[in-house]
Amino acid sequence: MLKISKTFDDRLLELDQDNIESGSWISLIKPTAEELILTERLTKAPQDFVRSALDPEESSRIEIEDNHILVLINVPVNHEDRPGEYDTIPLGIIVTPDFFVTICQEYNDILQSFTESRYRYFSTYKRTRFLFQLLYHSALLFLKDLRQMARKSDRIEQDLRLSMKNEELFQLLDLQKGLTYYSMSLRSNRVVVERLLRLCSNPQVNHLIKFREEDEELLDDVRVEYDQSIEMAQIQTDVLAGMMDAFASVISNNLNMVMKFLASVTIVMAIPTMIASFFGMNVPVPWASHPMGFFIVGMVTMALTIVTIVLLWKKKFF
Repeated sequence: MLKISKTFDDRLLELDQDNIESGSWISLIKPTAEELILTERLTKAPQDFVRSALDPEESSRIEIEDNHILVLINVPVNHEDRPGEYDTIPLGIIVTPDFFVTICQEYNDILQSFTESRYRYFSTYKRTRFLFQLLYHSALLFLKDLRQMARKSDRIEQDLRLSMKNEELFQLLDLQKGLTYYSMSLRSNRVVVERLLRLCSNPQVNHLIKFREEDEELLDDVRVEYDQSIEMAQIQTDVLAGMMDAFASVISNNLNMVMKFLASVTIVMAIPTMIASFFGMNVPVPWASHPMGFFIVGMVTMALTIVTIVLLWKKKFF
């Protein structure tokens, strides 16, 4: 889907490709081949810039070529076919002298907040500020998801204390995988932010990225939010790793307790079995002709069994 928009008096209005103006925002979501070709023609952007965000394995980076700057970051995404799973997806941002282009394979909350005018005080023609606002909003979404992960891990921990089912363990594994993706994306995005800061002082790209005084505070906020997100992701990773180790030890301990209990039951049940086997042999045995022989053997068997149970109980085998 290709959508062309431009802000007029703080309102985002949609344009068609025949009436596109300088300062417009070209948004591509899961674009077709025809839409990619049209974007290349309108913006004169290199083909590899336009198509870079379509590879889900692309890493965050900045590239400069002629009059175009590519800023590639990873942003949180909610897959429709995998609800509740935490994952990231590349978001390509191309800054040209006339246009601001975003390219992504899936519709995400970051783009949605701008297209639905939920984000205030943004202008499509203020390309540098728009870029920083996208980065800032992506950091906020990372923080939001990380807080959700923390609450979810607490809930799973409570469930595991009561049930110890495989379902909860698989949920912990999914959280651990999501945290790994988030940590990698946050660190690579943080590098992009630092490089952007250096680019802003580069006079060779001032015609593309102009660093105004009002943008300085926003960029500082971006750096703070990313640092906070990275720290929170690291804390959550450590907590989750410790939780997984703790529950692995609990499961192993429970297994040992079950095996010890079964071994104790086997020992106790072996006593009457052994005595019955001895007195059941076709050889002379004590009390064979005694009228109370069966009662005596039964009492001896019961006494030995009780003594064994008491000894095992004192040894905490039960």
